[in-house]
Amino acid sequence: MLGCKLPDYRVNRAEALRYLGYTGQALDAEMEARIDKNIAACEREARPGFVFRSFPIETCERGVRLAGSSLVLEGADIARHLKGAAECAVLACTLGVANEAGMARRKAQSALDAAIYGAAGSSLVESVTDACEATVVADAAKRGMRTNWRYSPGYGDLPLALQPEIVRVLAADKRLGMVATESNLLIPAKSVTAFVGLFDADAKLDEASGVKASCDGCACRQNCTLRVAGTPCWKR
Repeated sequence: MLGCKLPDYRVNRAEALRYLGYTGQALDAEMEARIDKNIAACEREARPGFVFRSFPIETCERGVRLAGSSLVLEGADIARHLKGAAECAVLACTLGVANEAGMARRKAQSALDAAIYGAAGSSLVESVTDACEATVVADAAKRGMRTNWRYSPGYGDLPLALQPEIVRVLAADKRLGMVATESNLLIPAKSVTAFVGLFDADAKLDEASGVKASCDGCACRQNCTLRVAGTPCWKR
């Protein structure tokens, strides 16, 4: 298991604007300043962190079992995503309770500021999750393994009902201050959980595996130590 604090991560401004529904409209100086102010506040107030743990994969009648844990992943889509994988990494990432408090303050004061702050948070938590995935990739490469991309509860037929058990298995409540509600939503709201398949180097893979074939378009690209070193995972 590995956790990390990432206080220096930055919001992708263009991505935050996309979350706001921006499609190239003209923005006046006042709106530009308001956007910049809320992005800066989001970066300043967030306490990003992540944790992950890898488990051997077993098949069972209900779906894919992660050995050594209580997690059973049900659904045809996750079974397809993990087809041929030897292990599965379970990820939890968050901006922390400080971001949640910042959002609550803005909701009480200004709907516009809350929307901008929320969009900035959505961008920032994606950056944290990209960094976590990049760490999973690097850790797998050290063991001679390859990975595919992350797959989160709520995608396809993978149920959101997994959220409480993910939090429990990773001790994300103690390590990150993350909890799952009775309706399987995460608090802090700017939190992400996901699964990444780990494949033996000699595994026979088909297109459905999603194993990376290049660095182009890879979410881990910006944070990938393997790419910087000239030894990307897909060349191994």
